Amino acid sequence: MKCDRKLVLEDGSEYAGTGFGSNKTAVCEIVFNTSMTGYQEIVSDPSYTDQGIVMSYPLIGNYGITDEDFESRMISPSAFIVRDINDNPSNFRWAKTLPELMEESGIPGICGVDTRKLVRSIRDKGAGRGIITNTDVPTDMAVAEIKNTPVPHDAVRRCSCSKKWYSRTSNPHFNVVAIDCGMKTNIVRMLNRSHCNVTIVPYDTPGEEIMSLGPDGVFISNGPGDPCDVPEVIETLKALRGRVPMFGICLGHQLLALSYGAKTYKLKFGHRGGNHPVRDIRTGKIEITSQNHSYAVDGGSITGTGLQISHINVLDDTVEGIYSDTDRVFSVQYHPESAPGPQDSGYLFTGFTELMKKG
Repeated sequence: MKCDRKLVLEDGSEYAGTGFGSNKTAVCEIVFNTSMTGYQEIVSDPSYTDQGIVMSYPLIGNYGITDEDFESRMISPSAFIVRDINDNPSNFRWAKTLPELMEESGIPGICGVDTRKLVRSIRDKGAGRGIITNTDVPTDMAVAEIKNTPVPHDAVRRCSCSKKWYSRTSNPHFNVVAIDCGMKTNIVRMLNRSHCNVTIVPYDTPGEEIMSLGPDGVFISNGPGDPCDVPEVIETLKALRGRVPMFGICLGHQLLALSYGAKTYKLKFGHRGGNHPVRDIRTGKIEITSQNHSYAVDGGSITGTGLQISHINVLDDTVEGIYSDTDRVFSVQYHPESAPGPQDSGYLFTGFTELMKKG
């Protein structure tokens, strides 16, 4: 295939390849994901907003896109970078190809890239920004466009719902209000399976408005970007603290920590993939988890906040879970609804319903 597109990183390094999907130019943060499957869930996960995703597994697209497997109807990444793209799927459920989905969604892709070299570069130097553009664009012009493009700080606003909506289940035992910071659909499904009627509200919904809905519990969702970019949610969680059980995942975990006075920091290249071992320090058990985040909670800043650490990443000792028995709140950095274990982390939803059951 003819090389007609290239990825240029902010340090001037180039990776040539062939374009697919949209042919527009995109400036974004370049990150890598180590998952072997699940590319449809990845491209439809709002947490990837404003990021270009490098897939470390070489063959992508071979089972196509199915209508039932979207995590949201928003195809959020800025770009998709792979070694080999398959546009002839082998799967009786497929409805369209990955390149077709990306073309419809206006997302540029590039294949034929040396993704092994690219992933090693991100791992060694850290995640930075890059640009997907045509091969005839001079490198210095591409680097200048990266530097002149502002870093967005409104990703959660763009991903969150604009008004509240409902997901009810048969034989409900609890009413949960979910704060939508870019929530994945399967989280709602898991809450429904746990006998919860769910009211999903925009990220900037005030605490008193949430309490007026009569929740038995409050859920804080995953989402994109720096948690410090959404002070509205932090203030809401401060107003709710101690009044109702709360459960946070991913960005929700970071926001819950910030609302108690802890701090967060940006990881060198983040955690993305379905193969991260996490230890529950209360039981000693190891969970195989799915993760997708650039930021982490500073473990040293937990002291004196009223929170305690529940989970630690086995690979790099980052904080993966926090809790407060007094306030009936807990959160995890990883995604229990993604079920890479596949049932390692299902107890977290049961734990949430147990807290609500106690009133």
